[in-house]
Amino acid sequence: MARAPIATAAAPPAIGPYSQAIAAGELVFLSGQIGLEPATGTLIAGGTAPETERVMQNLQAVLAAAGLGFEHVVRTTIYLVDLSEFTLVNDIYGRYLIEPYPARATVGVAALPRGARVEIDAVAMRR
Repeated sequence: MARAPIATAAAPPAIGPYSQAIAAGELVFLSGQIGLEPATGTLIAGGTAPETERVMQNLQAVLAAAGLGFEHVVRTTIYLVDLSEFTLVNDIYGRYLIEPYPARATVGVAALPRGARVEIDAVAMRR
C-alpha cells in the first residue's frame, strides 16, 4: 500500500519531521493540529475557545486538501491541558461534526507544543 503526503498552505506547516496528513489506502491520517494561524505560524490569542475554533479550521483545511470533509472522519483524539475545559471544547468540536459522529478519545496532558491549550488529530476514510 502506497503512502502519499497531503499538504496545504491553508493550514500551518508541520513544525517538525511529520506531514500534515498521510493517505494510506482508504484512510487519511491527520496529524494533530493546535491553534496556529496558517499565515504566521503563531498561536491564536484568547485561550481555549479561539484555539479550538482554529484547530477545527486547520483540520478542515487539511481534510479539504485530501478532497474530504468532516463527514469522512471516523476517529479523533482531543488533547487538553485542562480537562475542566472539556465542555467548552466539546461544544465547539460538535459544531463541525455530523452524525454519525466519529469515535473519539479525550486525553488530559501536562503540556502541548507552543503553549497550546488543545490539540486534535483525526483519521478519515475515503468513501
